[in-house]
Amino acid sequence: MFNVNAADIEDILNDYGISSRVSGVSEIQRYDYEQNAKGIGEVRLIIKVECKSNSPLVIRFKNEKDVTLEIIESQCRFAETLKKSGIITPHQYQTGGIFAKWYNINGYDVIVTVEQFVEGEIKVVDAKIAEKTGELLAKMHTISEIGNIHIQNAVLFDPFKENDLFDFVSFKSIETGLTHDVKRLFVRIVDKYNAYMEILSPLKRQQRYAVQGDISECNLYQTCSGEIGVFDFNRCGDNNLFCDAVMQAVFYARLMDYPENAKDNSENKILAAFWKGYCSIRAFSEEQIKWYPYLYAIINAFWSGDIRWNDDSLMNACKSGDVDNVQNWLSKIWERLISLDC
Repeated sequence: MFNVNAADIEDILNDYGISSRVSGVSEIQRYDYEQNAKGIGEVRLIIKVECKSNSPLVIRFKNEKDVTLEIIESQCRFAETLKKSGIITPHQYQTGGIFAKWYNINGYDVIVTVEQFVEGEIKVVDAKIAEKTGELLAKMHTISEIGNIHIQNAVLFDPFKENDLFDFVSFKSIETGLTHDVKRLFVRIVDKYNAYMEILSPLKRQQRYAVQGDISECNLYQTCSGEIGVFDFNRCGDNNLFCDAVMQAVFYARLMDYPENAKDNSENKILAAFWKGYCSIRAFSEEQIKWYPYLYAIINAFWSGDIRWNDDSLMNACKSGDVDNVQNWLSKIWERLISLDC
């Protein structure tokens, strides 16, 4: 298993121009690739480093499939461009004019980056924070578009590829074995999905720009003055900015934690506040206003948790042979599609 000690860390800090002894180390995130496959060499470790003569730091160690030094460097440079353009994001350190560098530590080759540790991680969201987050995303989109910034990396929320928000591919896989009325309803759902995707098809031909790619509670922080900042550009890549806005907004509204007094109808409240902030900076065009219900309908109908991940998901109902539950799920999916039909 990949580990680093104080001497390893101090060597890295010296390389990045930080002359300080290490007084404490704690893990922020570890992905143990070797748990089920020994010796594969893949690493993802993020640590917080307390220093005796420097403010706390975050050091990221990474060696993952399809992640190159060039991708990480471009992600860091995008974050730095945003910072120089007024977006609040942690200071990143450089060594020899670059942000990311290969090291060999205890027999592992890893890409290393060093940045400022920031306090104030957002863990609970209300409408005020949601509005500010919408403004933040809109500003980032505008900076990326004006600067014509691009990062050749896959993103989490692309409606035209496999993504982490909705899952039509898994839905389509249940077709074998469906019979009679259930099969007919399945076909109607697929036809409706295809019709919606045809309406949205012009988005595939539009220019893509760099996006942060993962606005969420673990990647946002609030300063003492109440401003919202963003860190962790691990999922940064190119996306259609309208698609990124919609899918990030729905993800944010559904999966963030809310104050207890905002539990009722919290998704709608958070989503409305997010859009208020976003559109105050970057208003939707007439075309985008027309596209929005169709994209939202697809996300809502084929929500990944409902299709695949939840205990009572459609896929689990199919695996267990629960015909009644499969029928119920198809009816729900159909209603979600047609209730937002425009």
